[in-house]
Amino acid sequence: MEMYDVIVIGFGKGGKVLASTLAAQGQRVALVEKSDKMYGGTCPNVGCVPTKFLVHRAEISQIKGFPEFAQKAAFYRESILDKKELRKKILGKMFNMFDSNPNITLYTGTAKFVSPKEIEIRGKDFTAAATADRIVIDTGSVPFIPPIEGLGECGCAYTSEGMLDLEKLPERLVIIGGGNIGLEFASFYRQFGSEVTVLQDLPDFFPNEDADVAAAVKETMERQGVKFVFGVKVLSVKNDAEGAIVRYSAGGVEREAKGDAVLVSTGRIPNTRELNLAAAGVETTPRGAIAVDGNMRTSVSGIWAIGDVAGSPQFTYISQDDARIVMADFSGGGRTSAGRNVPYSIFLAPPLSRVGLTEKAALAQGYKTKTAVIPVTGLPRSHVLGRYTGLLKAVVDADSGLILGAALYCEESHELINIVTLAMNEKLHYTVLRDMIFTHPVMSEALNDLFGAVK
Repeated sequence: MEMYDVIVIGFGKGGKVLASTLAAQGQRVALVEKSDKMYGGTCPNVGCVPTKFLVHRAEISQIKGFPEFAQKAAFYRESILDKKELRKKILGKMFNMFDSNPNITLYTGTAKFVSPKEIEIRGKDFTAAATADRIVIDTGSVPFIPPIEGLGECGCAYTSEGMLDLEKLPERLVIIGGGNIGLEFASFYRQFGSEVTVLQDLPDFFPNEDADVAAAVKETMERQGVKFVFGVKVLSVKNDAEGAIVRYSAGGVEREAKGDAVLVSTGRIPNTRELNLAAAGVETTPRGAIAVDGNMRTSVSGIWAIGDVAGSPQFTYISQDDARIVMADFSGGGRTSAGRNVPYSIFLAPPLSRVGLTEKAALAQGYKTKTAVIPVTGLPRSHVLGRYTGLLKAVVDADSGLILGAALYCEESHELINIVTLAMNEKLHYTVLRDMIFTHPVMSEALNDLFGAVK
């Protein structure tokens, strides 16, 4: 049995940060990854990087304005092939990063607990045993596949991971699920040229968002050609000679949606199935995540969990921050997950970015609020870009003047939201952004106007 200072199960962003940081300190680290196609985790392989690469290519497709579907399909195929080459490059970089590190042993195999301090690793042609006083779990999440009749047998139904390798642009795409991932795919596939129908089980669009923001996004996506059906219960999926038929009920009426491809985007669940957590005594939550405290400690001393598998917000940068928390805990503490402001962006056209509380959530929590909503049309940068879609909304605590949250639905919002997050983290009065000197003409100067409109 091999003995290590730390075992990291899962080569995601957080696992990578931990392994490299600990190895640089001279500690012996075992890094275990189930698949040689997933070095680096979901984000660079089947998540953030490839999808945003395709978002960018879809924007180029729109600029080129191909008149024929065949031209759109050819450009899409070229983009998918380029995406595959990008993934190969990233995989090689990730492997080389650790394969040559003398303090890291990289195992490609499936890890399962034998006891709280011992794991067994099974690879293609080996079985190994490893032990350490500290073990960190970073196995991420996997797509949730709902029990829909015929779904498993449908040859043209895909998860988001499968869609990213689909070289033929579907003329008709049916998306089951209207969450962040489903909407992002709906947006860029529509830009590439697919006819897109989104089937959503909930009765409302973006129910957790404020109504004015949700309405702006829905109106824009519908104007772009995305079709939405709400309050849907999907009954079955089956192949026919032309593709797939999705049978569903909505409003008590059964209907059909036909597509050349079906994207199943019904959420992701913690990836714990093969870990044999019971052997270690690690507890899970009712939603299946590994239960952790603010220091990312599990119910068993010496075992931590980070990222999606620990029920953290499903963003790669949160896995990275969870790793920072664990590193701090290794050194005596000082950083926790409590009270984190988590910004995120959904890369629509334009992107929607948010941090903190919505207006309705703030009111529900008892805050007295002041708000501001401004359209994109009056911003100088919008005139430079020739893009006038969207709005910006801010929510401020009326008593303290601190920023409670913001929703930015505009070009470059994925950059702006980080400025707002910084102001929230540093507990700055909203007037700091109102009065800040920005360069011109840039989108960030919109924060002058947004926080200048707070009432």
